[in-house]
Amino acid sequence: MSSTANGKNGTWRNWGGNVSARPAREVTPASVDELAAEVRRAAEDGLKVKAVGAGHSFTSIAATDGVLIRPQLLTGIRHIDRENMTVTVEAGTPLKRLNVALAREGLSLTNMGDIMEQTVSGATSTGTHGTGRDSASIAAQIRGLELVTADGSVLTCSEKENPEVFAAARIGLGALGLVTAITFAVEPVFLLTAREEPMPFDRVLSDFEELWAENEHFEFYWFPHTGSTNTKRNNRSAGPEKPVPQFQSFIEDEFLSNGVFQVANWVGRAVPATIPAIAQISSKALSARTYTDIPYKVFTSPRRVRFVEMEYAVPRAAVVETLRELKAMVDRSGLRVSFPVEVRTAPADDITLSTASGRDSAYIAVHMFPGTPYQRYFTSAERIFTAHEGRPHWGKIHTRDAEYFSRVYPRFGEFTALRERLDPDRLFQNDYLRRVLGA
Repeated sequence: MSSTANGKNGTWRNWGGNVSARPAREVTPASVDELAAEVRRAAEDGLKVKAVGAGHSFTSIAATDGVLIRPQLLTGIRHIDRENMTVTVEAGTPLKRLNVALAREGLSLTNMGDIMEQTVSGATSTGTHGTGRDSASIAAQIRGLELVTADGSVLTCSEKENPEVFAAARIGLGALGLVTAITFAVEPVFLLTAREEPMPFDRVLSDFEELWAENEHFEFYWFPHTGSTNTKRNNRSAGPEKPVPQFQSFIEDEFLSNGVFQVANWVGRAVPATIPAIAQISSKALSARTYTDIPYKVFTSPRRVRFVEMEYAVPRAAVVETLRELKAMVDRSGLRVSFPVEVRTAPADDITLSTASGRDSAYIAVHMFPGTPYQRYFTSAERIFTAHEGRPHWGKIHTRDAEYFSRVYPRFGEFTALRERLDPDRLFQNDYLRRVLGA
C-alpha cells in the first residue's frame, strides 16, 4: 500500500504534500533478485536510486530524479524464530500489517511509534520512535538486516556478521544500500494500561523526572496559547483487557482527535486570530480515560489530519529548560499555533546516527497545518533546539547540514567512512543526503 498518489505526469508526492519529485522511472520489484538487477541497471544508465515507502517523511530523504523503487511487493513475514524470539519481515511491509500479523501469532514488538502507516524499512531507516524509559526506537529492536548494496550484491549484517555495517545501517537514511528484509526482536504479546489525563503545563515540567521515572512510557502534548497539557502513561498490566468502547473510541479518536480537529484547523488557517480560543477548547476536549489493550492498540492512533512537522532530540536533562524557552518564545512571538507540541523520551542506544545515539534523549515535536506559514515558528523553535545540541529527526523538517551533524554526533565520521566503502560512486545520493552527510 502506498499513501503517495502519483500525478498523471509521474510526479511523486510525500504524505505531508510538501515534497515532490519526478523520477526518470519507477520500479516495483517482486523479489530481492529483481531489486538487485534494477540497482545494476540504474548504475549502467548513470541514474541514482532511491527506495520510498509510504512517503511519511517530511524531508526529501526519498526524493530522486533517477530510479524510484517502490517496495510494495516485498511484503510479509519471511520467518518466525520462536527459539530466539525474532521475526524476519520483508522491507515493504507496513507496520500496521506487521503488528496485526504478530498479534495473531501471540507476539509483539516491545515499543513503537504513534502511527503505523509507514513501511518497516522507511520507519527504521529514518529513526522512527515512540516513547520509553527503558525501551528505545523501532530500529533499536532490529537484530539483523539484509540490504542490496551499490554493486548489486546482497549483504546481511547483525551483531556477529558485518557488525560495523549493522551499527550504522539500522538507521541508514537510505545511504548505505536498499534494505530488503529486517529481523526484529519480539516478545510474547502483553497488555498495557494507558492512563490519559489533562495536567497543567507547569506541573508536568516540575514533576517531569518523577513522571518519567515512574512510568515505562510517558508522553504529553502541550497546547500552545494555554497552560494545559494532555499526559499519557502506558505501563504493563496483568489485565484484564479493557479496550476503549467502540463508540467512545469513535468520539475521542476520530471525531475529536481527527474530525473536529480538522475543522478547527481549517478555521484557524482562514482566521488565525481565532487559534488561541480554539486551543483553549481543544485542550479541554479530551477528558481523562484509562484503558487496557495489546500494545499496538495502545501505542498507535489514527492520524487523518495532515500536518508538517519538525522534531528534535535534546539531552533528556535539558528538556524542561528547552520547553520553558519554547513556551516563552510562542507567548511573545505573536505566532498562532493550532497544533499541540508532543514530548516523548528514549534511552541512549548504540546506533551510529540514531537521534538517541550515546545519550538519554527527550523529543520535542512541533507541528503546523499544511498551507499555514510554518517557517517562522519552525525557525524560532529550531534556534532553541540547536542551542541545546539538538539532533533533528531524519524524516522531519530541519535546516541542518553535515557540518552541524559532525559536531552533535560523535560517530558521524564512522558513518561517512562506511558510506565511502559501500557506495563510493554515490548511487544512493540525493540532494538531502548531500546536505546532511556532505558530498
